[in-house]
Amino acid sequence: MLTDVDLPAPGLLWSRWATLAAALTGIGYADLWFVDEQGAHHEHDGGWARLALLDGARAVLYGYDRDHSSTARAEPPIDLLTGGPAWLPWTDLAPLAENDQLGFVAWHAEGRWLRARYRDGVGDGLAQIAGAVLSNENTLAELGDVVTEWGRHDLRTPAERDQVRTAAEHLLAAAVRGEVTGPAFERLLGRLTEPVLDLKAALFAAGRGGITAGTRPPRIAAGEPPATRRVRRLSHGEHDRLVWSAMHEAAELRRPAPPASGELDALVTWLRERAPGGDRRCTLLAYADASSVSAQPGERPPADPPGEDRFTPLQELTGLLRAVRRAESDPLHGRWLFLRVETSETGVQIERRYDSWPPWWSDDGVSGPWRTNLQEEMDRRATSWRPAWAALLDPQVAYRPES
Repeated sequence: MLTDVDLPAPGLLWSRWATLAAALTGIGYADLWFVDEQGAHHEHDGGWARLALLDGARAVLYGYDRDHSSTARAEPPIDLLTGGPAWLPWTDLAPLAENDQLGFVAWHAEGRWLRARYRDGVGDGLAQIAGAVLSNENTLAELGDVVTEWGRHDLRTPAERDQVRTAAEHLLAAAVRGEVTGPAFERLLGRLTEPVLDLKAALFAAGRGGITAGTRPPRIAAGEPPATRRVRRLSHGEHDRLVWSAMHEAAELRRPAPPASGELDALVTWLRERAPGGDRRCTLLAYADASSVSAQPGERPPADPPGEDRFTPLQELTGLLRAVRRAESDPLHGRWLFLRVETSETGVQIERRYDSWPPWWSDDGVSGPWRTNLQEEMDRRATSWRPAWAALLDPQVAYRPES
C-alpha cells in the first residue's frame, strides 16, 4: 500500500524553502513562500504546498495543485492517508482529504520518504507546485526569478547574470549551513531599485526559518489519528453514475397535467416556425433545472433561420424553456427535468419527466444533471413527491467511515 518517494532530505527541502521565503519577504512578497510556527508554506495560482518538521528527523510534505493533482479526482478514489503514521498532522490532513483538496502526502521517517501507492500515470501535482525546492538547481533558478520577475530587474549583461548566479549560490549555501547574514541578501538583491530590498524583513524571515546563526526551524507537535474518518468510496464520476443509473430505473409518480399556458403556446409556435422541413413538424428534447438548460437533437430538431446569428436561437430557446418551467411549476409536485415536444401542423405531443431519465435522452456516462442542481430541485418538492433516487444525492453516500 506504500511506496518510497525520491525526495531530498527534509533539511535540504527546508533550507531551500526558507531561503526563497526570506528573499521574497525582503522585497515585499511575503505571501508566496513563507514560514510560520506550523511549517513552511507555498501558495500559487490555486495550488499550495506545505512542509512541516517534527522531532526525530521526521517531516511531512503535502499539498494540492488545481491543474495537476488528478489524485484528488481519480477513479476509483485514492485514499492518500492510508498507511500514514500516527504522528502525521491528522487534524489538517483528514478534512483536506475528505473535501478533495489533497493532492499529495509524503512523510519522512527513519531516513526515507513514503506515500500511498497509486497507479502509474496518475499525477499528484507535487513536482508542479513544489518543484522549486526539489533540487538545488531549481532553487537557484527560482532565486534568479526573484531578481528578474518579482524584483523587475533586467540582467543586461552576461557578467551580471553570472553575478546573480554566484550570489544565489552563496545565499543558498549559507542557508544550508544555517549561517545566512545580511551581506548575502544584499549581494543578491541589493541591485534592485523597485522594489528595494528591506534587509530587516529579509533577516527576520530568515531567522524565523532557522537559517541564520543561533536559530532553529520550527517543529510541530506529533499528531494523533482520529478515531474515525470519512474516506471517499465513490469518485465524483462514480457518484454521478450511481444517481443517473437510478434515474434510468425510476418510474414517474402520477401527477395531474399542468394547466395550459401562454408560455407553452409560445414555445410551440417557436418550434413550428423552425421546422427543418418547413412543414411545422419539429421535435425538441430538453433538460432544464434552476441553473442550466440543455438540448439534444430529436428526429426533427429546430433549424436556424438563414442569416441568423447562431447564438440567438439558443438564447431564445433557453428563455422559452425557463418560462414554461416557471409557468408549470407546482409547490408540491415540483418542476419537470426533461421535456419532449413534437409539433405538427395542427397538433402537439408533450412528454414531461419529473422523476426519471427518459429513454429518448441519450446518456454518455460522463455528462448529465449535476447532483447539486438535482438536490436543489428535490428540495423544492414536498417529501412525498421526491423519487427514491433523491436519497442518493446526499454527499455522504460517497464516503465510508474508517476507524
